[in-house]
Amino acid sequence: MRWAAERQTHTSLQKNRFTASLQGRLLVKWCQNRTRVCVCVSCNAVLMEQCACVERELEKVLHRFVTYGHQSEERLDELLRNVCELRSRLVAYGVQDADLSVLHQTMAQCCKEIKETVQMLASRHKDIHGSVSKVGKAIDRNFDAEVSAVVAENVWDSPERQKYLSETIVEHLYRQGMLSVAEDLCQESGVVIDMSMKQPFLELNRILEALRTQDLRPALEWAVTNRQRLLDLNSTLEFKLHRLYFISLLNGGISKQQEALQYARHFQPFASQHQRDIQILMGSLVYLRHGIENSPYRSLLETDQWAEICNIFTRDACALLGLSVESPLSVSFASGCMALPVLMNIKQVIEQRQCSGVWTHKDELPIEIDLGKKCWYHSVFACPILRQQTSESNPPMKLICGHVISRDALNKLTNAGKLKCPYCPMEQNPSDAKQIFF
Repeated sequence: MRWAAERQTHTSLQKNRFTASLQGRLLVKWCQNRTRVCVCVSCNAVLMEQCACVERELEKVLHRFVTYGHQSEERLDELLRNVCELRSRLVAYGVQDADLSVLHQTMAQCCKEIKETVQMLASRHKDIHGSVSKVGKAIDRNFDAEVSAVVAENVWDSPERQKYLSETIVEHLYRQGMLSVAEDLCQESGVVIDMSMKQPFLELNRILEALRTQDLRPALEWAVTNRQRLLDLNSTLEFKLHRLYFISLLNGGISKQQEALQYARHFQPFASQHQRDIQILMGSLVYLRHGIENSPYRSLLETDQWAEICNIFTRDACALLGLSVESPLSVSFASGCMALPVLMNIKQVIEQRQCSGVWTHKDELPIEIDLGKKCWYHSVFACPILRQQTSESNPPMKLICGHVISRDALNKLTNAGKLKCPYCPMEQNPSDAKQIFF
């Protein structure tokens, strides 16, 4: 009887919760379906039309700029020829031999043409200003600049968050090699960056700058110094650097043959893993006299290898430093650009349907937004009871029976200090549940 009563109470609790949230769930589901359709069809179509409208205005401005430039050059060249011709006539015949009345008319006509040309160029330049202003109006007309409706209010008000934002921007500037700008930002914002954090970025930017100028020596020295750590990552960076240096020697022709043969000794530690690549490199020496570019090994001289080695170095160096390959600021900005149109669309749908209570928490999204696998960095867990994604304030909790629910669901299911698992009939103490981390 006791078990039946508790079971009935539990069932009643479930029914009440289900009934209370049914309308909200159906509405959210409807919004999700509608938003997906809008995003896939309507939103994309409207967004493309908006971009096309602004692009058309830009094309008009560019066309007028090009036309204005050509017409100005032609008109000025014509005036310059007339003035040079008049000057030549004056030098050849002299003022005393020329008819003063004719000279006066000629000079007046030349000044008139110059004045008309200046007025014409000024007028057309004003028309270009009008076209440029139309571009700004087209942007304001086609794109909604007001995004406060989908942004958490006062998100950057606390000094701690402002400090985090400044540090993120400074780190991004260090990654991009903009060291002087980062230093100015630190001074103006009062952010103190430890030298131990700054030094790796300084070294990485120095090596990357050398690679962009096709100087491999700094990168080779860094790779040799960190050889064991790179091997632990199964990195091929050091071999690819030696390979690229060997190819640069091949570009020197027959005069570099002996140096290339001596440098080939650096391939010995990599013979077991890169045997085929080493055989290709050594086989190319046969065609060194006739030129590698005229041999079956011409693919060794492809220029895209330098961009590839920069990417490999950045990836492996960031892995050794425990950093992501891409700047967190860049990733956040790109994710926001993808998510913002979807959020603006569903916000509009909610307002049109007068369902403002559906989306009440600014730190949680009303629908799932697919940012692509590139933005997958960690696992997430959604509570199977409340259908909500867990967070730091509402973490996942593992019950004794092995089932996992959110902390909010655990608190709601607790009755008289007892908890019955919603998936199995095991009764347990809520305090026995343990927080789990993914």
